[in-house]
Amino acid sequence: MGETGAPHPGAPDRPPSGAGSSPTGLLDLLSIAAVVLDARGRVVFWSPQAEELFGYSAQEALGQFAARLLVHEEYWDQVIGLFAEVMESGTDWAGAFPIRQKDGSTRLVEFRNMRLLDDLGDTYALGLAVDQATVARVERGVALSARLVSQSPIGLAILDTGLRYVTVNPALERIHGRSAAEHLGRRVGEVLTCLDAAAIEARMRRVLETGQPVSDWYVVGRTTAEPHREFAWSVSYHRLDDATGRVIGLASSVIDITERHDANRAATRARDRLALIAHASATVGTTLDVERTAHELAGVVVPDLADVVSVHVLDSVLRGHPPSHSGPVRFRVGAVAAAPGCTAARAAADVPGAVTTYDGDRLITRCVRTRRPVLLAETTPADLRRIARTDESAALLADAGAHSYLAVPLLARGEVLGALSLIRVRASAPFDDDDTLLACELAGRAATCIDNARWYQSVRDTALTLQRRLLPELPSRLPGLRIACRYLPAGAAVEIGGDWFDAMRLAGDRTALVVGDVMGSGIDAAASMGQLRSATRAFAQLDLDPAEVLRHLDRLTGDVEHTIATCVYCRYDPEREECRISLAGHLPPVLVRSGRPAELLDLPSGVPLGVGGWDFRTTAFAFRPGDQLALYTDGLVETRGDPIDARLDVLRDALTATAGRDLDEACDRVLETLRPSAGDDVAFLLARART
Repeated sequence: MGETGAPHPGAPDRPPSGAGSSPTGLLDLLSIAAVVLDARGRVVFWSPQAEELFGYSAQEALGQFAARLLVHEEYWDQVIGLFAEVMESGTDWAGAFPIRQKDGSTRLVEFRNMRLLDDLGDTYALGLAVDQATVARVERGVALSARLVSQSPIGLAILDTGLRYVTVNPALERIHGRSAAEHLGRRVGEVLTCLDAAAIEARMRRVLETGQPVSDWYVVGRTTAEPHREFAWSVSYHRLDDATGRVIGLASSVIDITERHDANRAATRARDRLALIAHASATVGTTLDVERTAHELAGVVVPDLADVVSVHVLDSVLRGHPPSHSGPVRFRVGAVAAAPGCTAARAAADVPGAVTTYDGDRLITRCVRTRRPVLLAETTPADLRRIARTDESAALLADAGAHSYLAVPLLARGEVLGALSLIRVRASAPFDDDDTLLACELAGRAATCIDNARWYQSVRDTALTLQRRLLPELPSRLPGLRIACRYLPAGAAVEIGGDWFDAMRLAGDRTALVVGDVMGSGIDAAASMGQLRSATRAFAQLDLDPAEVLRHLDRLTGDVEHTIATCVYCRYDPEREECRISLAGHLPPVLVRSGRPAELLDLPSGVPLGVGGWDFRTTAFAFRPGDQLALYTDGLVETRGDPIDARLDVLRDALTATAGRDLDEACDRVLETLRPSAGDDVAFLLARART
């Protein structure tokens, strides 16, 4: 138990005890009786407490010999001897003695006797008496309280009405990391400098004023002994009143619940991490685009895991080359993100989309070279120079309060694709091993998505290159016709490859117009398209009827495994001002006659090439100067949310609105109207008879 000695020298003066102070209640609890005897042993003073203790009133006791009044006869000589010794020597005597009460019963009373001397030189004896059972009860209570307080694992303290520590036990000394001497006489704010002392004292004052206790108040903070560690306590306060109801102070109990707090925080942190991983699984890799995936990863990491994050992808990986094993490393900055309030730290990061070079001594370079995380829980100015690309960026990080750094590699299928860099600033806790595991998990998931996007991009580029190389270079001039064509690839790699258009000059100044779509996607579809386009050109030169051309193509397609295609074949004769056309499972062309709205041609649709067993029919219609014919693939009009009839109406309206304009401009306007997003390949051919 801490001592309750003099107040700390710096503490304000306390009210002195004396006439102006209220009773403490302890004297009332003991009920001390006072008796004064003259030199002969007669009672000359008798207090009310003496009447209560011995049973005799003052009238009955005053003037009587005390020994005869209060002591059994067998103790007279002993009592008289003790009295004489006190009166002669002036030495105090204390002890317990059996007293005879008025009713004849015996009561064991604790005495303290002393000699008194008045201003006339007369001597008296003062006897202070307390019931021995009462004294024993109080002693037991005090001893028990002292043991309970000193040995309690709960921190206990008594504070006066000025909220200064009067008593603290050893447990509280350990909890606060301060000795009893550092508590006594000081206010809460002087001892608990790392906590919100104003809030604590405000609660204490409410308890003193209202008497309403505070139970199990959850307090989290740090101590001066361990300022880098967070503690948690369950704190309770209740007011102390004496026997008269006077407020004498405040009792405080403090239970250290740091272990429970840490366990709850660890459980919460684990749940948050699982939620973050689940969120990343749902939001990272939604497209087959490297930059989009990098942005999605950065958006997941900030602010739950880091204050500033950068996703760096190796430039060599994007170019299809193995990374270098020495010297500087070139990165393409996929994404950068920062939490609100981290503008200065964000300014130190690289520019998204830029290609940047990091020297071999930089930590991000070490991360991708070793394929292992780099963790700096507490960074130094020298560390910041190895984190940032330039000294200026390092200075910005220092000014922003960057204090902890973590870099983890982007690993997928045994190959390092880049690195994820994370920084914490100011009040954020340092990175630890759990953060490293979480960052590696997120980086691994994102790296797989980036790798998929990289490979799909490679396939897309290959398929697109093949597709564009297989598309024809159209004749600069065709007899009686002006044409404009467009090919737009799909947005995703796997959807590229099947659509084509063609225009061929035939014998007799005639022209063959073709638009087709091989079902499927990718390189295989592009290759099949190339075969069909070449075969169509060959059959067209034989001057065959459109239906006959489709029959030959159908037989050829049937011999190619897993190939199905739709096609529209049209032959225009300028001398006869006529078009002959046949469909193989294709959408109907749109005819725009000069000065009239566009209309869908009502033609036999036929079946796709490669199905077999069906015949194809040719339809002829007039195609005069100024008339316009639109051939297209389904990617122009088909969407997931709209009926095909509604989309065909939109196409007719767009062609009507652009009739008479330059054909290239008309093509572009129609595509802008019907294809706001690249959902599928589109082949579009617009032909107009010369006037």
